[in-house]
Amino acid sequence: MEYPYFKGLEADRYSFYRVPKALVKADPFQKMSGDAKLLYAVLLDRMSLSIKNGWQDKHGNAYIICTIEEVMDSIHCARQKAVKLLDELEQEFRLIERRRQGLGKPNLLYVKDLYAGLSQSNYWKYENHTSGSLKNELPGVLKSNGSNTEKINKTDSSETDLIYPAELQEEEQYRRYFKEALELEILEQGYPADKTVLYEILELLVETVTSRKKFLRICGEEKPKEVVKSRLMKLDSSHIQYILECLKENSTQIRNIKQYLLATLYNAPVTVDSYYSAQVRHDMGWGGRVDKN
Repeated sequence: MEYPYFKGLEADRYSFYRVPKALVKADPFQKMSGDAKLLYAVLLDRMSLSIKNGWQDKHGNAYIICTIEEVMDSIHCARQKAVKLLDELEQEFRLIERRRQGLGKPNLLYVKDLYAGLSQSNYWKYENHTSGSLKNELPGVLKSNGSNTEKINKTDSSETDLIYPAELQEEEQYRRYFKEALELEILEQGYPADKTVLYEILELLVETVTSRKKFLRICGEEKPKEVVKSRLMKLDSSHIQYILECLKENSTQIRNIKQYLLATLYNAPVTVDSYYSAQVRHDMGWGGRVDKN
């Protein structure tokens, strides 16, 4: 396949993982494998969403839930390598910490703040390493390098740069969250004919929770965006199954499918139980009758 050249701002449409500069430049991390650095970036990406949604323990420490299988899927590696990379980050570099929950629940994974744990002197020693070696370089090289701040700082805005648009990052984080929370891959297998609808629902959820509007229109009413977001974040696969059933049973023409889906998604957490209770009564032939005996 032939890939085209960049001609303008096309790169802005990409989303990226953040790899802290310290992982590349700071002395303590020089022996860390490239795959471990990539995995840290993936975990760091998920951590920001956890913080945003208040996933914190009783001490206020934010955590994520990331299984071995999710690590394998994120960086496309075998199970043995995923285990090895997690051990490298935890045991050798102490950048993550795993805590057991027990009862068959997945481990809580804490991503450590490497900048807080890295002394400024240690970091800047490596950041400014060129200043000590310039004396041994040719005059032309010395002139081009300058003071290690002249040309580099024109593109480096900070030591913890975000190298991609914040909005794209946020959308990708929520897209990943809903894929996991709704168990989208399992739903695809159970409802292969509805794959398109499933992904329309996914994108609608992402669009809604990342909206910059303060109020959103649901069922003809303006509702605070944070209230809508809170309700949508509670959805799981059972709610999506319920919505698919509602779509199949609906015999009336839907003029605005987007508004219909959004309203159904918003109401699902409070209507799904009543729906299935009615289904059970119907299947058992009760029909809502009260047994006087």
